[in-house]
Amino acid sequence: MPMRYFQLPDDMYLPHRWELGSLIGPDAQDVQPSLLRSGTPLEMQGRLKVSIETPGRPLDFTHAAYSIPIVHVRVASLLSEVAPDDVQFLRVDVPSQPDAYLVLNALHLIRCIDDERSTEVRYWEPEDGMPEKVGTYFSVAGLRIDPTKVGGARIFRTWGWTGALIVSEDLKAALEQSGATGMKFTPV
Repeated sequence: MPMRYFQLPDDMYLPHRWELGSLIGPDAQDVQPSLLRSGTPLEMQGRLKVSIETPGRPLDFTHAAYSIPIVHVRVASLLSEVAPDDVQFLRVDVPSQPDAYLVLNALHLIRCIDDERSTEVRYWEPEDGMPEKVGTYFSVAGLRIDPTKVGGARIFRTWGWTGALIVSEDLKAALEQSGATGMKFTPV
């Protein structure tokens, strides 16, 4: 039986949880989300910063603006152990937090969305006026992937719909067993 995979979004329905803002680079400018959705390592001089937009209970896994994953050092350690070739971590300062947090950069961008099994897919068209996006996904509902196209990756983003962070079944189990907070898993 092929490996099963799950989308890993931030669980926005947890009560009394914090919400993080935009990711700010060492140059005091917003970090472009596309840099962390390209599936490539980043070189940054200095530390990143993220604001707390809504105070509340800190989470071990959460998203900054534009679905950029921020993880507690415990989660980063687990991911580094289970999927060392799939992830990069960048230090990020979170106000009033004594614990270490890191930005999770998934290092694989895999063309694996199963258009036929997904509920609905729409592509950017020339008439949409965004020539740089033509041929990529405009929207994906009921995301399903073709597991035969994943290879050995345990955590990755989907090509053309890079907001989706996907984890393998074994990585999901390890994250659940760790007791880390803030995660929700949706089968894909």
